[in-house]
Amino acid sequence: MAPGVVVAAWWRHPAVEIVLVAMLGALQTVAFVAGDLWPLQMIAVALLAWRVGRASPRRAAALGFAFGTAWLCAGTWWLFVSMHRYGGLPAPLAALAVLALAAFLSLYLAAAMAVAAHWRPRSPARAATVFAAAWLLAELARAVLLTGFPWVASGYAHVDSPLGGFAPWLGVYGIGALAAGLAARFGFADLRGGRAWVAPGGALALAVVAGALLGRVDFSTPTRTLTISLLQGNVPQQEKFEPALLAEGLAATAAQIQAARGELVVGPETVVPVLPSELDDHWWQSLLERFRAPGRAAILGIPMGDPAHGYTNSALGISAEASALPGGFYRYDKHHLVPFGEFVPNGFHWFTEMMNIPLGDFERGPLAAPSFDVGGERVAPNICYEDLFGEELAARFVPETTAPTILANISNIGWFGRTIAVEQHLRISRMRSLELQRPMIRATNTGATVVIDHRGVVTHSLAPFSVGILEGSVEGRQGLTPFASWAGHLGLWPLWLLALALLLVFRRRSDP
Repeated sequence: MAPGVVVAAWWRHPAVEIVLVAMLGALQTVAFVAGDLWPLQMIAVALLAWRVGRASPRRAAALGFAFGTAWLCAGTWWLFVSMHRYGGLPAPLAALAVLALAAFLSLYLAAAMAVAAHWRPRSPARAATVFAAAWLLAELARAVLLTGFPWVASGYAHVDSPLGGFAPWLGVYGIGALAAGLAARFGFADLRGGRAWVAPGGALALAVVAGALLGRVDFSTPTRTLTISLLQGNVPQQEKFEPALLAEGLAATAAQIQAARGELVVGPETVVPVLPSELDDHWWQSLLERFRAPGRAAILGIPMGDPAHGYTNSALGISAEASALPGGFYRYDKHHLVPFGEFVPNGFHWFTEMMNIPLGDFERGPLAAPSFDVGGERVAPNICYEDLFGEELAARFVPETTAPTILANISNIGWFGRTIAVEQHLRISRMRSLELQRPMIRATNTGATVVIDHRGVVTHSLAPFSVGILEGSVEGRQGLTPFASWAGHLGLWPLWLLALALLLVFRRRSDP
């Protein structure tokens, strides 16, 4: 065999191919923090499809597993920071935990690639449709099974791409499936001939133009403009729950609140890190008096509850109008709790006992919680990574007459240090604004504290990892996008059914 042939074929070795595919999975995660690099995500998937299209189902499963594991390790490596730096878990065990989580969640993609290989039709267009349907099923499974962990779902790479225009229609998983199908159309085509580029290139061009046009459709109309003050304390995570530093932290929070000028003041998750019953009476009463004055309102993150009724990770809404509600304030209790952070799954207490993290055992709030009325605007809080679940936020849009006009995310991802988690979470919030055509205001401990308009554009922001108050304004919106309508009524079931239908219709019906 000629030396040139040997060199050209070295990458075909099974072990080398697995390593290269894993590198592609890791490399594509750059597109989740750099919006102008969205083509990189599609190129990586196209190359994965190319190899899957030439593999047995078993081999395709191995390729999908390698791609997915590297994808999730590269996209969620910051979990290591919370477990090791703040939880005290030995570094090898923390790294192993991240790898184990990524590997487990990649089983969905492994199964999907096996299906794509087993049922791949001869036609590249039909094969790409089967690939997209299998990809969609894998992402939906990761989104909902075992409480779901859809962080770095593929659609988030397209917040700033023309395909983002499909968000009000299809949602993030629909965008991910569309991008996967377009990428697979290249991967399954024989591109050695000049004309072979026409069909996949034309499909991509059509999708880009359609996305750009659809993204300009307004399903919502303005209500009124609200002035807001978003607090960012930048409290070091190791100090936030330290009893000896509680008084100092509360004094800093009180100073920020006093300096805030907006009609609505929003503080991050656990900006008050203890129960109201544990607060100094003067501090608590001063807070209530300030925001029960006409024209003032606040949403503050605080734990609530008692031993008899359980505890919740909550947001309290304080205003003159809310003083007439039960308990004297509006209350939102977090619905979608974080495994190992806010509840411990059965059989895993041994793992959490190895870490020195103040883990909660919280109760869940209702799915379709009412909004907080602020000057006629319906402000809907969500806490931490709840904005990762667009279908759950959409449930609050039914009926339309009580749908939120403004979304408010309060978060504390200080657990993850100065990492890409901050930018990733910002992109998640921006996707929710695109899907629902609602502004999202974000008050966080360390960032990103921002105002996002109904087009997913950041209009006001604070520098991450700084102390400050973001003074700005937000325009409320009313009206339903197609996504808000179908996801609000049916959740993700339409996408499940669509993926299964596409598989049944376009799958290979007999061996070639």
